[in-house]
Parts: sequence; structure tokens; C-alpha cells
Amino acid sequence: MTELAIGFLNGFGLPPIEFVDLAADLGCRYISAVVRGAPLVPLGYPPFSLKDDPALRRGVLARMRQRGVAASLGDGFLVLPDTETRLFSADLDVLAELGVPRINVVSLDPDLDRTFDQFAALTELAAERSIQTVVEPVPGLTVGDLPTALAAREYVGRPDFRLLIDTMHLVRSGSGAADLAAVDPEYIGYAQLNDTTLQPRLANYMEEAMFERMVPGEGELPLIDLLSVLASDIVLEIEVPRRSLALAGVSPIDRVRPCVEAAHRLLAEIGRQP
Repeated sequence: MTELAIGFLNGFGLPPIEFVDLAADLGCRYISAVVRGAPLVPLGYPPFSLKDDPALRRGVLARMRQRGVAASLGDGFLVLPDTETRLFSADLDVLAELGVPRINVVSLDPDLDRTFDQFAALTELAAERSIQTVVEPVPGLTVGDLPTALAAREYVGRPDFRLLIDTMHLVRSGSGAADLAAVDPEYIGYAQLNDTTLQPRLANYMEEAMFERMVPGEGELPLIDLLSVLASDIVLEIEVPRRSLALAGVSPIDRVRPCVEAAHRLLAEIGRQP
């Protein structure tokens, strides 16, 4: 069974307890979580820190238990040129308390060798807390495509270091379903579902990725082909931030509901029941 998750990016800083309710109200079992939240769009949400606010942490845990929602991913881990991964220890402690099974990492350090070393160190640090690590290839970042992510997997050489496949990033970086099918399924630990056009819609790639993706099935990505080669038991996170609708006053649930319904249709088309 393919389980659906709601990615934190959809909420543009929606407070974490409300985010748990959003997922539950949409019938989704999982959410992705961040330790610190800041409003990416001026929607009136206050910043928060699960690390610095134990009462909020307890509240999130209680709401997750009450609503039957769990965290499937801890996001927001960045390798920077001047950052040592040991500084992530406190963040990892928070995520372990929340029961997060894996974290996602990307690199903004242009030094590929150092990036790989930091991936290995972070994986070890997370494993001490029984947390796995996935790396997300993102065009324009140090690990920008599937081959580089596979090279990172080979370098780290641990079964608890795997790949996160984001449909937009995968296709825009030049790979497709055939490339994905050639990867050992054990190397892929998580997936994010979204849609877009094959050619850029905004001049800045990261602005498009962070703020304006499309409902699955409404763009040009070969989503059926991609979903067909992903393992059936993978967690599939819906990551479709839509800033224009948020600024127009459309509520989070009304922005995300069409994406959940689209995911159900796509999965049904390949014979999977979420």
C-alpha cells in the first residue's frame, strides 16, 4: 500500500498543530516536519521552534496521537560550506522525540568531496537516534541530479542512506522513468509527488520549486510512468506549494485537497490503493 504524506512546504509556515489537523482532515496518515518554521509567504503565521518550545513539542505529539498522524520525514537539513553536521544533534533529538523515521538533506556547499563527507557524518549522527537519511537531488544544488545522488549513495555506503525522488526535480534534471527503473529499489527511501511543465514557468528555478508547483496530472510530467517504477510501499509525499492561491486567500485545505484527490486518481490508474 502506498501511504500519502502532506509536505510542510504546502503550508507556507502553517503552525505545526494545525498542520497535523490538515493532514488528518485530508485523510492522510503522514506529514513531513521541520524543527523551525518561518512564514515563507505573508499569511500571518508566527514563526515557531520545536527545539526551543517544549510545550509546543508536547502539543504536536498529543495532536498526532489524537488524530492518528505520524511524521514520515524531517526536512530542512542543509550542508553549508561553514557548517559541521555535529551541530544538528539537538535538531535530531527533537525529531527522534517526535518519532521521525528519516531526514532529508541537500547541499549548498559547492565542494562535492566535502559534501559527501558531511552526508556520511550526518547519516552516522542520525543513525545514533535510529533515524535514516535521504538525499534529494535538486537542479542547481551541489547534488543536482540522479547520477550525483547515486554517487553519494555509493560513497556513504550505508543501507540507511538512500535517495529521495521528487518528480519535478527528477525530470527537470534530465532523468525519467527508465533511469529510475534502473536504480536498485533499495536505494530509494522516499518520494515527493508534484507536477509542472517540462520547460520553466519562472525565471528562477528555486522560486518555482518553493512557491508554484502544479496539481499532479495538470502539468506535463510523466507521473504515471514515474509512479509505476517506484516501490508500492513507499511513502508518497504531496509537495505542491501554490503561493498565488495562498495570497488570494485560499485556505490550506482547499489548496491541498485537489492534490490529494489527484494522487488517489493516479495511484488508482496504476492499480494501487492509497
